Amino acid sequence: MGKATTQRKGDTVRAISLPADFRIAALDEVKASLVEALDVPAVQIDGAAVERVDTAALQLLVAYRREAVARGQAPAWQGASAAMREAAAVLGLVQALELPATTPA
Repeated sequence: MGKATTQRKGDTVRAISLPADFRIAALDEVKASLVEALDVPAVQIDGAAVERVDTAALQLLVAYRREAVARGQAPAWQGASAAMREAAAVLGLVQALELPATTPA
């Protein structure tokens, strides 16, 4: 299982890399990273490596984004894999997640 990686407290920008297998088994670690990120001014989420994702994982990201925005943050995406985009589209969460536009190959 991949890990969510994050920069430590004291940074002005926190980077969080989502694991390749971003399903319910990985949520505790990712949630902990997201909660810590609520205390920094800027957060960048990298979902480019995500190969598997489930509804629970996307719901966690939606909840995080709502809380971050309520606190005055504007979380940004460094990347989002095709698997994330497809799952978000099926669930109608593309707008709620504010996924980045796809770039041509």
